[in-house]
Amino acid sequence: MPSLTLNDRPVEFAIDPTTPLLWALRDVANLTGTKYGCGSGECGACMVLVDGQALPSCTLSLADAAGRSVTTIEALARRQAGGGRHPVIQALIDEQAVQCGFCTPGLVVAIVSLLAANPRPNDSEIRAGIGNICRCGVYPRLVAAVRRVTGPVVEVVSAPASAAAGAEDTPAAEATSVVGE
Repeated sequence: MPSLTLNDRPVEFAIDPTTPLLWALRDVANLTGTKYGCGSGECGACMVLVDGQALPSCTLSLADAAGRSVTTIEALARRQAGGGRHPVIQALIDEQAVQCGFCTPGLVVAIVSLLAANPRPNDSEIRAGIGNICRCGVYPRLVAAVRRVTGPVVEVVSAPASAAAGAEDTPAAEATSVVGE
């Protein structure tokens, strides 16, 4: 019997270990927030965190998940200490990045994973880090939602020495720009 830690609780599944994790979650554990989309791991609707990394649960067997820690949208959607929503979920709501809602659980998982690996991604890193498909096309709002969680990215760019205010022997001026606003 495959056993794993599911949303911080030890669980044993008395089903075929070759069953995709998605179906074990939905049909056996009754955790239906993880959605079936494409069945090939391409769309991101079925994303779960496995040992902190976003993975498609439709292509991961229960045997592959055995002994690992799996976190679903249900755990992320629980009220935080103090009664608030998870910051990623709140940011998606605030930026109106939730349209039909079908892809939202997978997007939340992907963003949480991205921010765990890179707490201050720039806009291109956000776009590259979220490979989920959203039929409603909220991609610009997703970037804005991540920005809402992380704040603007400030990049320091060195200007050529000739552009420095004053004399030629002055070190290059530092120009600060805010990216993503």
